[in-house]
Amino acid sequence: MTQTDVSGLTQLGTATALPASPDQAVLERVPAGHSGTLFVVRFTAPEFTSICPMTGQPDFAHIVIDYIPRDWLVESKSLKLYLHAFRNHGAFHEDCTLDIGKRIVALLDPEWLRIGAYWYPRGGIPIDVFWQTAAPPAGVWLPDQGVAPYRGRG
Repeated sequence: MTQTDVSGLTQLGTATALPASPDQAVLERVPAGHSGTLFVVRFTAPEFTSICPMTGQPDFAHIVIDYIPRDWLVESKSLKLYLHAFRNHGAFHEDCTLDIGKRIVALLDPEWLRIGAYWYPRGGIPIDVFWQTAAPPAGVWLPDQGVAPYRGRG
């Protein structure tokens, strides 16, 4: 059985205050115990919130992050704190989505990553934002993100 090295982590197992902003959040990583094996890691944040930069009103999204690790895994508590730091952050849907995806890529240098952000309607129009680093490697089982398009009462 592979043992994960957690010696360099600063947040796991300790009381950690919510970061004031995404820029101040500390994203941490741990070694991937199965480096060289293609497998998909999925994080789902069904209650993601941020602030509209124009109105100051809250925006809500269901975010799904899929990635294929190379040498590193994102530490889940640090990811949770990073995502929660958007609660008081004013940014458009597209910016939030791409900032999250690109920050994880910068931290991990994964084999592949995609992010799907399914935003709830603002002004009656839902906005969904999708980004991936490249085509996924051949032979990897990649499940659907499982989030239905917004249908309202229709």
